[in-house]
Amino acid sequence: MAAAARRNTVALEGGLTNGKSRNGRRNGNGSSPHLPRTGILRAFEILGTNTDVMIAIGVISIITVLVIPLPPQFLDVLLTLNITLSIITLMVSVYLKTPLEFSVFPGLLLLLTLFRLSLNIASTRLILGEAYAGEVIQAFGSFVVKGNYVVGFIIFIILIIIQFVVIVKGSGRVSEVAARFTLDAMPGKQMAIDADLNAGMIDEATARTRRQNIAREADFYGAMDGASKFVKGDAIAGLVINIVNLLGGLVIGMLQEGFSFTDAVQKYTLLTVGDGLVTQIPALIVATGAGIVITRSSSSGGTLDIELKQQLFGNPKVLYVVASTLLFFAIIPGLPGIPFLLLAFITGGIGYLTTKEKLLQEEEKAQPPITPVVEREEKVEEYLQVDPLELEIGYGLISIVDESQGGDLFKRIGNLRKQLAIDLGIIVPAIRVRDNLQLEPNEYVFKIRGNVSGRDFLRIGRILAMSPGEIGEHIDGIEVRDPAFGLPAVWIAERERERAELSGYTVVEPSAVLSTHLQEIIKRNAYKILGRQEVRKLIENLKKDYPAIVEELTPELLPQGMVQKVLQNLLKEGIPVRDLVSILEALIDYARVTKNVDVLTEYVRHSLSETIARLYQDERGVVHGIAMGPRLEQAIILAVQSQKEIGPSLGLSPSLIRSIHSGLTKAMETAIATGYLPIIICAATVRPYFFRMIHTTFHNVSVLSFTELPPEMEIEFIGKVEINDEG
Repeated sequence: MAAAARRNTVALEGGLTNGKSRNGRRNGNGSSPHLPRTGILRAFEILGTNTDVMIAIGVISIITVLVIPLPPQFLDVLLTLNITLSIITLMVSVYLKTPLEFSVFPGLLLLLTLFRLSLNIASTRLILGEAYAGEVIQAFGSFVVKGNYVVGFIIFIILIIIQFVVIVKGSGRVSEVAARFTLDAMPGKQMAIDADLNAGMIDEATARTRRQNIAREADFYGAMDGASKFVKGDAIAGLVINIVNLLGGLVIGMLQEGFSFTDAVQKYTLLTVGDGLVTQIPALIVATGAGIVITRSSSSGGTLDIELKQQLFGNPKVLYVVASTLLFFAIIPGLPGIPFLLLAFITGGIGYLTTKEKLLQEEEKAQPPITPVVEREEKVEEYLQVDPLELEIGYGLISIVDESQGGDLFKRIGNLRKQLAIDLGIIVPAIRVRDNLQLEPNEYVFKIRGNVSGRDFLRIGRILAMSPGEIGEHIDGIEVRDPAFGLPAVWIAERERERAELSGYTVVEPSAVLSTHLQEIIKRNAYKILGRQEVRKLIENLKKDYPAIVEELTPELLPQGMVQKVLQNLLKEGIPVRDLVSILEALIDYARVTKNVDVLTEYVRHSLSETIARLYQDERGVVHGIAMGPRLEQAIILAVQSQKEIGPSLGLSPSLIRSIHSGLTKAMETAIATGYLPIIICAATVRPYFFRMIHTTFHNVSVLSFTELPPEMEIEFIGKVEINDEG
């Protein structure tokens, strides 16, 4: 504002120096475009840009009023200012949507109370010292008393009772309960924010804003609980001050001024009642504003006038019943008919207008919205970006996506991302879902960075019944393979659900089939999703709680690309990276020894031994594995030692590879037949190279080393992989 004032002042001075070329310019209404600023406007501009200085001056002035006597004319201005500030406070309270919009209210309440008490002291000094306290107090006293001083004093006492007993006590109790309930609800609100953040429903900035609002809300209600005591003390102080004014005035009037008792009562009762009214009416207004603010805690986000209209006058049936009741009272003999008839007419009219408004709203909802066609220039740059995860569906599958048709796919995808964050320890990017007319109507395709990673068909209107094993009863349907696990399954009609469940089938909805398939694809390809940007976010997320680890993770010691490759190696073998602290600590320790990613990965796996054991042990804590024969281990060790760069085949002969695949296939069938996961357990020096060799063909087989399992872990072998003598 000050900069704008300077610019306008310069323009004005330039106009004056340039003569007619500047002064001759006029607006359309004949006025000059550059109006000179008066001293008052300039003063307002200075005040607007220095509010901190003005507040400080105001507080010091309030304290000064407590000590320095004021002339009656200046007291009139301050009393009028007190009334003005009280009305502003009340109006702001009425038009609030949430209490936090007026979070400064507790501090403002303290300043207004102190200001009002300082005015009480100043008026008391004038009343007792000069028997005159200005025109404002004189006018309030004369208007209310009107010759009857007893009635005036009774009205003043009633105002004190209303403020102290009704408003102050009620708002104080509400603020006390609101503060306690707000503090009790803070942990639950924090957990809800964390759950939404983990589910991907909100981002970090939104979560931070919501946490700040919760903290502000707790601080506000705690402050209001204490600030309500200001209002209570103000009411008590006002009553005591006015009693002192009356009694002191009688003593001074009769003993010092020589007034008779009647004249002293008339004089000082008028001033006392006027002083009490001119200070307690603003106090009552501020107390009402405090009550409105503190009771807005359960509001739905609208202002008070909107909510009163919707909730008090929003039901026309209630208004019609009230109007009928008032008409009945109007015809009862002995009761005044005109007031009841008038209010019945007004209530019925409001009910009619409410009914008409509801009908118009229903008609607007029934009409389809008119969406204006806006031509938008197509940006070619959008085609250069590749979505990390993308799901394309045929037009026949739109019903499982459209929520208006009962589709719940988006909700399932949200839960899927949350579950994958728990299982894998990474934040799965948002999955873009779009329809593709080039696909079959019931076909879907899942892509990772633009490459197809899975596709299958769904049968809308049917449910998938999966057979966990040998089931005697056969159910007619479309026989397929479950896309997620490859189990034999049947698409059956909805009416066959109960029969299939009783027969032992596992029955799932089409959207559940799709979401489960997506989950398994993402688990198998999680290492492709984890890029350097995602790794940076994971590390930045640790900085708040583990700053020492992040500070030690320097590019010279361990580049971020190397951390990414280690995490990708872990995810490729199904090892979650949720315990990122242990992973980074192991990398920092061993990065000084070697920069080989495969070796660092093995070191990290040893630090995650308990996590790995928990993935593969059964309910008794036993790991059931397939042993690697000594001849096979020796062959791999020799191949590793003879090659500097290890390829997928390790340089083994084709006959030896066929022998390994044959033995591994038999061992896998044995493990699956006994109900266990196919796990190869071998020496640590062999493990990474053997996994790399078999992973392409046997992607469901896990390879563990003896040393990366806890020493107390019990291992039970259910098979063996060995090369024959010919290999």
